[in-house]
Amino acid sequence: MSLPALFKDRLRLPVVAAPMFLTSGPELVIECCKAGIVGTFPALNQRSSEGFEGWLIEIKTALAEHAEATGSEPAPFGVNLIVHKSNPRLQADLALCVKHQVPLIITSLGAVAELIDTVHGYGGVVFHDVVNARHAAKAAQAGADGLIAVAAGAGGHAGTTSPFALVNEIRQFFDKTVLLAGALSTGRDIAAAQMMGADLAYLGTRFINTQESLVVDEYRQMIEQTSSADIFYTPNISGVYANFLRPSIVAAGLDPEQLEPKQTIDFGEELTVDADKDQGDKAQGAWKTVWSAGQGVGSITDSPKAAELVDRLEAEYRQASADYAERMSR
Repeated sequence: MSLPALFKDRLRLPVVAAPMFLTSGPELVIECCKAGIVGTFPALNQRSSEGFEGWLIEIKTALAEHAEATGSEPAPFGVNLIVHKSNPRLQADLALCVKHQVPLIITSLGAVAELIDTVHGYGGVVFHDVVNARHAAKAAQAGADGLIAVAAGAGGHAGTTSPFALVNEIRQFFDKTVLLAGALSTGRDIAAAQMMGADLAYLGTRFINTQESLVVDEYRQMIEQTSSADIFYTPNISGVYANFLRPSIVAAGLDPEQLEPKQTIDFGEELTVDADKDQGDKAQGAWKTVWSAGQGVGSITDSPKAAELVDRLEAEYRQASADYAERMSR
């Protein structure tokens, strides 16, 4: 297993709970880290840089208190930064990550060597989302410490490449940390990701259905009632190909087959808020009512607390490992 020193002896399971737009918040991050897996959130889930710093302080304080109370270090936490020219907050949010020495930075939609060097300057680690080997090679050249292979079936912005092909192609030139994303929902899936050559499993959709996520109950219920056949892959929601729950598109009064094309990505538009509305109503764009999920929804039938879910994943992971060892001994 190839892991940065920051992760060694601090993980109960080789898992990162992925940062999910409008879903991952401080409570989920804190509970994941306390349970022994990496908790993460997108900086843009807080609607201002000032609010983002408040979340960083909240997370750091809670994890420090946990370490003092238990005598052991929790898993590190991470922040997702959108490295796209339309994100007006990138530099301000990066500066706050430097100020608070966020252990892990996850970059999306752009691998920039200068940003990676900045994070390395305070001892942080950078993982980068990739959907194909070409993007992976660029991120490796920029100095990324890890590559997140976002394979077919992943929730949110995802690619179409088989996880087998994507991990194998990345491993031909990259010997650092590889994470696998795409329809991973169980402890057996985590074990399978490692068998395929990944160091860490990257679980998103499974953590939407936890009690600590920021989503409304109707979102959780829809995930429990759907299967992989209900996942719709389109660029016409955010401007980048992504997977969404088809029933949520229909419930929003849209025809999945007749969506108006969206040609550009504009994170400045996504951050526009109506100051007269409650914080819960400030999330702009289609992501508020058209809900993202991956093809792993068919494996999800409940919404436990994050700590309970990690307990379950660990039991499944250990059972899968024991089953494999038994097969190999025959």
